[in-house]
Amino acid sequence: MNTPPVAAEPMNPQDLLAFLRTHRVAAESSVSPTGDPQAAVVGVAFTNEFEIVFDTVESTRKAGNLQRHPALAFVIGGFGPGDERTVQYEGLADVPSGDELQRLQQVYYAVYPDGPGRLSWPGLIYVRVRPTWIRYSDYTHDPPLIVEFSAGDLAAGGGGHR
Repeated sequence: MNTPPVAAEPMNPQDLLAFLRTHRVAAESSVSPTGDPQAAVVGVAFTNEFEIVFDTVESTRKAGNLQRHPALAFVIGGFGPGDERTVQYEGLADVPSGDELQRLQQVYYAVYPDGPGRLSWPGLIYVRVRPTWIRYSDYTHDPPLIVEFSAGDLAAGGGGHR
């Protein structure tokens, strides 16, 4: 006798943050000067506020793209064999300075201890991305667990929307 599938437990923001922090790289997509998508793989770290932090050099396509159009999208997870859990992340990027830069560098260096060694690179910048929308998808369940979070959901610490 077949039993009906059991729905997965809902995901809350704390679970989402824990999942994100198990990943050190993400596929990033930005908008080119001609409006075309451009993708890159970047090393990432996550703040408690769900901000993504990564470093890059000002001469890269992604750095130029975000100066013209700060909207970025990421895919996180799902890259390993048998891993059917991903996060789609959309947000707005900026290049912080002062105290904010120092705060974000500490988050980044906790994940990438070799990060300070790149400070001598010409044109090195740190990019912060603040989330506007996140979707977590887990296809290891039947039915799949798919939860969306708005920026307000994450700020309030509440659950996402199935």
